[in-house]
Amino acid sequence: MISIEDKQRAKNAGSAGMSRRDFLARSAAVVAAPYVLPASVLGLGGAVAPSERIGVGFIGVGSRGSAHVRTLVGYPDVQILAACDPFQSKREQVKQLVEERYGGKGGYRGCDTYGDFRELIARDDIDVVVIASPEYWHALHAAMAAEAGKDVYVEKALSLTVHEGRALVNRVRRCGRVLQVGTQQRSSPPFRFACELARNGYLGKLHTIKVGVPGSRALEEVPPAPVPPGLDYDMWLGPAPYTPYNEIKCSFNWYFIYDYCVGWIQSWGVHHIDIAQWGAPTLATGRLKVKGTATFPATGLGNTSVTWRVKYRTADGLVLDFSDNTYHEQGCRFEGDEGWVHVNRGGIKAEPASLPGATIKPNEEHLYESVNHHQNFLECVRTRRDPAAPVEAGHAATTLTLIGDIATRLGRELVWDWDTERFVDAEDANRMLKRSMRSPWMI
Repeated sequence: MISIEDKQRAKNAGSAGMSRRDFLARSAAVVAAPYVLPASVLGLGGAVAPSERIGVGFIGVGSRGSAHVRTLVGYPDVQILAACDPFQSKREQVKQLVEERYGGKGGYRGCDTYGDFRELIARDDIDVVVIASPEYWHALHAAMAAEAGKDVYVEKALSLTVHEGRALVNRVRRCGRVLQVGTQQRSSPPFRFACELARNGYLGKLHTIKVGVPGSRALEEVPPAPVPPGLDYDMWLGPAPYTPYNEIKCSFNWYFIYDYCVGWIQSWGVHHIDIAQWGAPTLATGRLKVKGTATFPATGLGNTSVTWRVKYRTADGLVLDFSDNTYHEQGCRFEGDEGWVHVNRGGIKAEPASLPGATIKPNEEHLYESVNHHQNFLECVRTRRDPAAPVEAGHAATTLTLIGDIATRLGRELVWDWDTERFVDAEDANRMLKRSMRSPWMI
């Protein structure tokens, strides 16, 4: 058995070139003293021994991050060890939630809290980092976690810019980490089935994909205000340009401020755009023509598109028609010359009406099967295989939304080249693929 002292030495073993899990494995093989331990420590009665639990830390514990906490705290093979957020109140709420749930069982020593995520990712006992910070932090948080040897679950959209997304893909692969993007529709059977119908010819030749998502919103103009106690505003801003604090932007409203997010053309759009390119992989290959229009707020703090309609055309003529719900029903609709299928979180509709009852044959293409996005990620942490929503898929879907937004802002047709991840003969558009980061941050 492994004593508490052995587990503490395991925590320090990394400095000697040995991982915590390697240390524990070796200790288990040689220690034979007859300790008497609780069943939860031994892994009996359905419990998982502490040495086998995945140590998890959270970066960003607002509404979405705390939802992940409430889910993962119920997993017996997970041990939540830390929470980080620039808001002291948010991280303290998570600490209380986790410690009340665990109740000191199995030698649990508590959920630590941090205002600086670098302290969290430096811990040797944290195997996995769950990132639910605002969009402009996603790629940087994930890249630094991967560099620190952590596997990553990161919320969508994957990045604020195409440049950041590509840098993150390269970092994850170079470091050999598992990364699951929070595009959880890939772990929903109806979405997978709709994509299999499209990919296996059940609709005939695919010619059009229609995607609809909620539009963004305008925001009122808000004057600067003193930073409230308990908020590290400089850390909240991070790589974003400095602007004075005000009373609405550090909450849900950051979705609609271009410094922090590209709006729901990006952040909501990425969900159904991901399904579109899962069902039609040519959307993420070769060259695309991209053209669109959008409306933007005339006044106020918000400056992302409120409504939009963007059309993408592949070299073989497939059209992706992407809009807010003014033009298309929410979800993803694949249309072919023999039928169509529409899927959203409410289910599937199709024509012919018999299509939802079809069975994908053994010799046809079957897509990655997952029915639980968190569980799939944890399984992949153990097996080292790619999860349902790997980093490349997240980058492709995010890129499609970003180049659509750029086309609406420039107001003309652009040609996107996936091989170079640049626009063809459009330097003004290419300059929008990257943004400067405020010192000292870089990716």
